[in-house]
Amino acid sequence: MERGGAIPGLDCPSFTLKAPATSPVPVVIAVPHGGRDYPEHVLRAMRDPEFSSLRLEDRLIDEIGVEVARLTGAVLLEAHAPRAMLDLNRSRDDVDWGMIKGAKPHPIRHSQANRRARSGLGLVPRRLPGFGEIWRQSLTREELDARIEGIHQPYHAALGRELARVRDQWGQALLLDLHSMPPLKPSNGGSQMPKFVLGDRFGTSCDASLVNHAYRFLEEKGQVVSHNRPYAGGYVLDTHGAVQNGIHAIQIEVCRSTYLDARQEQLSPKARTLVRMLAGLVQDLGAMTARMMGRGDLRNAAE
Repeated sequence: MERGGAIPGLDCPSFTLKAPATSPVPVVIAVPHGGRDYPEHVLRAMRDPEFSSLRLEDRLIDEIGVEVARLTGAVLLEAHAPRAMLDLNRSRDDVDWGMIKGAKPHPIRHSQANRRARSGLGLVPRRLPGFGEIWRQSLTREELDARIEGIHQPYHAALGRELARVRDQWGQALLLDLHSMPPLKPSNGGSQMPKFVLGDRFGTSCDASLVNHAYRFLEEKGQVVSHNRPYAGGYVLDTHGAVQNGIHAIQIEVCRSTYLDARQEQLSPKARTLVRMLAGLVQDLGAMTARMMGRGDLRNAAE
């Protein structure tokens, strides 16, 4: 097990990587939004720490990822730094410079790189819908740089390195970027809202056969599934999905009602069912990924 990075203001790593020396499946599970290690100065700077942290976290999805990795032998990359401090699914350039005190790029240019920051949910989240400003004060440039250096850079370096290692072992590798979402609201009178959303950046980050199989697998389990709507994936898939180099990436958004209690705060007994289902999906996709190059012991890959 590797503990890497550093959370500014805390004496603890920003991520943990659990990787068997010989991976039994060519799958890496990453959980970028489950971190809950908050420095005291960060909590003091938040207008309503309990509300904002609950809204920003993919609440306890890291515990689901831990169990799925344990059952399947997949590599697990688990972020401990909270999304409130830095969003690992955003580009380093996706900064709302209006919330930063200190030196800024000059001139500040608006582009695709910082479009999410302009909506309030950039590299460091600034606003929440229906709530407004998250922070009581500006963030210094020194603190922003420390977060990028201690959280963003080492996490993505470890993820890229591990995907390449698994790909070199198996010939192909699959990244499952695991997230959770609040229950989606019906529109146009519809009642069956998706419990799972599979994102592949509209076909660019993963071979279609893997995404199609994941979709069918979940449907056969009685789940309502959506593809790329409303979540197609973000920086993680853009950065690490490289089909031409044998690395595939799918974002999986799981509705929190499938594993949390009614208040969406704690795990419920339903979490065990979700873990078993996702473990089966990992095993199936792992076997398919291995077959794409005809390498490895497929019987072991599916066990």
